[in-house]
Amino acid sequence: MRAPLTIIAILVVQFLCAVFFVSDIVFTLLGIRVRPINWEVRELLEIGASLGLILGVVLGAIALRRSLRETAVAREKLQAVSSAFMDLLHQRFDEWGLTPAEKDVAMFSIKGFSTQEIAGFRNTSEGTVKAQTNAIYRKAGVNGRAQLLGLFIEDLIDAPAPDQLPEAEPPVALAAD
Repeated sequence: MRAPLTIIAILVVQFLCAVFFVSDIVFTLLGIRVRPINWEVRELLEIGASLGLILGVVLGAIALRRSLRETAVAREKLQAVSSAFMDLLHQRFDEWGLTPAEKDVAMFSIKGFSTQEIAGFRNTSEGTVKAQTNAIYRKAGVNGRAQLLGLFIEDLIDAPAPDQLPEAEPPVALAAD
């Protein structure tokens, strides 16, 4: 909530400062006479507008830095989840006793490739890929690709996130008599 408000405040300050400078130039170019103000007040306005623009740049840099840091954290979390998913895939493949060829076919199938595409990747016939997918489904106890993928999604949904695991209770000290 705080970050969007900060960015909005930065934009408002920079907009007002820019309007001050641009309007001064436009009025001069168009020959529009504006009621003159005391030069001391004008200098203070220009100093304030300049400081506002500098503040906008500084706060914008801080917001950019924060955004880049949050992006890096999100990438790390995504990489961890991807790694956990791959570990889960390999664990299930081993539990089902898949052969190396069946593991490849299962991986391509889960990624959404067609039987024809998988056969092309593996330089085998479509019939061989169909036989391997049937063996995979039988070993996994499912009827098709959607159910196979559903097994992994179910595992991911049911597993609590690492930061959602309950913390261990501290040991209770027994009172000495």
